[in-house]
Amino acid sequence: MQKPTLHTCLSPALLSQYDVSNSIVVIIDVFRATSTIASALRNGAKCIIPVDEVAKAIDISKKIGGIAAGERDGQIAEGLQHGNSPLEYTPDFIGGKTLVLTTTNGTKLLHMALDKQADTIITGSFPNLSSVCNYLLRKNKNVLLGCAGWKDRFNIEDTLFAGAVISRIKENFTIHCDSSLMANILYEQNKNDLIGFAPNLTHYHRLVDRFGLIEDIRFCLTPDSADVLVVYEDGKLVTPSAP
Repeated sequence: MQKPTLHTCLSPALLSQYDVSNSIVVIIDVFRATSTIASALRNGAKCIIPVDEVAKAIDISKKIGGIAAGERDGQIAEGLQHGNSPLEYTPDFIGGKTLVLTTTNGTKLLHMALDKQADTIITGSFPNLSSVCNYLLRKNKNVLLGCAGWKDRFNIEDTLFAGAVISRIKENFTIHCDSSLMANILYEQNKNDLIGFAPNLTHYHRLVDRFGLIEDIRFCLTPDSADVLVVYEDGKLVTPSAP
């Protein structure tokens, strides 16, 4: 039986080069959107509504009694009280509530994938690595690992996560894609000490040197620290009760 294909898109700017109409698209924004999404849902959030504008997040949250949150350039976005830290969304704060989230890179890429009629969209990060891999193996469909990058540019941390997924599932997919091969090599070379490797990353310094967010970084690079499957359904990111 023919294996499904797997590709890695290293930047939203390259998404136009891929046909995703018959693929599962994994939205990857390790620092920090998809890590925060996994954390909030793991800690009992009812759902997460990803939006592309701050004003939209505020408007929707007011209408539904949700929590408007998000960031621009690593800081809590102007007009919001809550940001994009996975450690902020503890069970006593987020339990049973709806989070309306907007971020610089991750939510943007999700909406781009929607515009391209992606068959299925899930979100991926090291905190929910196993759930992502198990889902992709179970579905046995074509996969695009979509790296959110930084303002349409390549970044290493999202590519590292793509490599982690590939490392676990590559025997079950046909991979003729240099970006996937590169991601796998990058991960294999650094998998034993991701946190020790992190100071090599520009976004690490953007978050740690400027804002002191080292604990966020540790959480975002810890496999299965919030291991839930996150699927986009009817405008919301949810954890299916029976995936």
